[in-house]
Amino acid sequence: MARYRRFTKIFFVLLNSFVAVIFLLSCLAPYLNPKKWWPVSLIGLGFAFIIVTLIAFIFFWLIFRPKWMLISLVSLGIGYQSILVFFGFHIPDKFDYNKPKDVLRVAHWNVARFVEWKRNNNKGSQTRMKMMDQIKEQNADVLCIQEFFTSTDPVYYDNLSHIVKELGYPFYYFSYDNDGHLQWTGQIIFSKYPIIDSGIIRYPKPASPEALIHADIVFNGDTIRFYTTHLQSVQFEKKDFETIESIKNSDEKAVKNSRGIFSKLKRGVINRSGQANIVREEINKSPHPYILTGDFNDVPNSYTYFTIKDDDLQDAFLMRGIGVGKTFSYIAPTLRIDYIFTTKNFSIKQFNRIIKNSSDHYMLVTDLQLKKPQAASH
Repeated sequence: MARYRRFTKIFFVLLNSFVAVIFLLSCLAPYLNPKKWWPVSLIGLGFAFIIVTLIAFIFFWLIFRPKWMLISLVSLGIGYQSILVFFGFHIPDKFDYNKPKDVLRVAHWNVARFVEWKRNNNKGSQTRMKMMDQIKEQNADVLCIQEFFTSTDPVYYDNLSHIVKELGYPFYYFSYDNDGHLQWTGQIIFSKYPIIDSGIIRYPKPASPEALIHADIVFNGDTIRFYTTHLQSVQFEKKDFETIESIKNSDEKAVKNSRGIFSKLKRGVINRSGQANIVREEINKSPHPYILTGDFNDVPNSYTYFTIKDDDLQDAFLMRGIGVGKTFSYIAPTLRIDYIFTTKNFSIKQFNRIIKNSSDHYMLVTDLQLKKPQAASH
């Protein structure tokens, strides 16, 4: 019996140590370029589950042998920076839709092409109208949309005209990536205030129609630059999601057929690393205080997130949110892949995540106030 207990203790110590090493490797993901270190980046995708396992070990050792808690506690302490970008620690508060005139409301949403393209009255079209109502309810001053779809073919929905005329956004900048047959998809910035300049940076292939666009908007006499982008997705298809669900249910056949999923994950993290470098290079050139929104298709503990955010931007969720802030409704309960960043010229007043399953992403809304420069003392 004593030998059995000793073997069991050694087994759990080694298992805890192994998980601790994996955790520390995942904490290196933000600092190692995926083009060379893609296995570490893939480990980083499971960051939240690794943390949960380490915490479970803490409670386990608390019951059986408290001194071994140090394995988890020390590793968590070493990786605290990665933990701080993964979780929001603010007390939740109800979003106040009333705002002062000097506060700018910004909304970000990947709308998945508004679900239905063709004009009809099916379930998809009803969802599209609910999405339009949701946009209207937020009363945002600036609306940044990814995977936007519009068409000038009367068979399809002209979402551009609808938002301009029916929702009250007279100003916009759209990249017009041609999808053929009078249909367009891409990123778009809508504004209730004048746009005085705009531009687009297209990412190298195979990223299409992903791009980084910007619009300079005049608000209360100040010029503010808005960037929005959609970075390389993993391009999962329906069968990939079905395989993932089968893997969750311990289906051995699905595990054997998961090579395609693994390949897409690898390709995605590598392509996003190059795009992240481009985004960081471009935003460094901004002559104005700026706000960046995007569907990065990557978690906070990633090279993509750390490269773009760096030390000079604020993450609106981390400043005002709580928990893990999931923004993608499929696969896992921890996928925060959509973001609103601002320069430190802004005060982030409040933040909201609209948890409705219209799109496969949740809408993000934040209220911002541009800080006025302090007068020089005499």
